[in-house]
Amino acid sequence: MAIFKIEHDQLIAVERTSFNKHGVMERQHLQAMLRDQIEIISPDTLVVAEEFGEWDDSKRRIDLLGINKDGNLVVIELKRTEDGGHMELQALRYASMISTLTFSKLVQIYQKYIDKRELGFSGRATLLEFLGWDEPDEDNFAQEVKIVLASAEFSKELTTSVIWLNDFGLDIRCIRMHPYMDENKILIDIQTVIPVPETADYQIKIREKKQQERAARSQSRDLTKFDLTVNGNTIPSLNKRKLVHQTVTAVIEAGYNPIQVQQLVNKVPERTAILFEVFDSELNTTDLQAIIMADDSDGRHPRTARFFCKEGEYFYFEGKTYVLSNQWGHGTLETVNALIKEFSNADISFVESS
Repeated sequence: MAIFKIEHDQLIAVERTSFNKHGVMERQHLQAMLRDQIEIISPDTLVVAEEFGEWDDSKRRIDLLGINKDGNLVVIELKRTEDGGHMELQALRYASMISTLTFSKLVQIYQKYIDKRELGFSGRATLLEFLGWDEPDEDNFAQEVKIVLASAEFSKELTTSVIWLNDFGLDIRCIRMHPYMDENKILIDIQTVIPVPETADYQIKIREKKQQERAARSQSRDLTKFDLTVNGNTIPSLNKRKLVHQTVTAVIEAGYNPIQVQQLVNKVPERTAILFEVFDSELNTTDLQAIIMADDSDGRHPRTARFFCKEGEYFYFEGKTYVLSNQWGHGTLETVNALIKEFSNADISFVESS
């Protein structure tokens, strides 16, 4: 979006430029200006360190480290580039590195910053006043780490990554800084692009809803494990899909064929989905997976993820390749019990893992 000025009852476009073209440096200019006016890109934030890198075995440095009114640490990364580089990855590393900071340690960091700049005030008192605390409250200090990315522009890859990360509970903001030149004056259009200000509240509600849905799915997922015993040898801690695969494998190795297995499983009332994908030749792993992927519908997961089709997982019988489905939910234990009962000579049993 262009910026216009009014001249002689006309709208005149202001020239878009770049920081590099006019010698605006990242650290010397942008960082120094924003450090002292941080509210422009991160409201309700106090800068407590600049070029912070007090950790072992790393030369990496946070451009600006801050704390907000809620007592959460804020990592602020700046770039004058037109794509943002890989600043989201850098910021994630920094966020993890400072996530264990205590209030007392932050006081030391802040006081060092104050003394270096010869500002002449108490870091501890200033922090407490900023947070509205009479005394340090470690229980409410740095419960989260916020991230602010400010750049002349952001690539599609970066913004896609940020939106995805925010969906999983992170708080990352992208601030775009477009420079313009007007009569030898540099103007900077500073806009929040993620989250879009007009929809920020809505996006937060959507994010919270997704997190609740993920938590509900995780709680409802059956994570029961089973120990399968074949001819006296126990294979421990199998999930349901692997329990089925190992049972089918044991039955076939006992001399029964995939056709017999499929005929039996088709009779299990709870099991309605396909058991085997059958191909009319003996295929190697590469060719087998290629054929399976030929019918891929470009869904969220590759079609090969729906079958046991890695080396040693599929079966050959009478010149054909039989590939077992791994989509097991309803009817899993009924299927295994039916296989054990029908093919009792295979000497198979299972129990729930302790």
